[in-house]
Amino acid sequence: MNKIVGLKELRGNMESYVSEVKRGKSFVIVRRSKPVFRIGPIEEDSENWEAVVDFTKIKKGGVKLRDLLSRL
Repeated sequence: MNKIVGLKELRGNMESYVSEVKRGKSFVIVRRSKPVFRIGPIEEDSENWEAVVDFTKIKKGGVKLRDLLSRL
């Protein structure tokens, strides 16, 4: 069963919830007593994920979206 956590509580203690999720726990996040989203461990094999590009390593301050889209 998922534990119910308030959005404010999640924001204030993000690192502890990340640790709990890594250990397999899931949480339902509520805002004003209404469910908003659920967080939990990834069920898929992590080898299927693509690498994320850190654009700050390409250019200090990042890359403007307009410049990136113009090159596609």
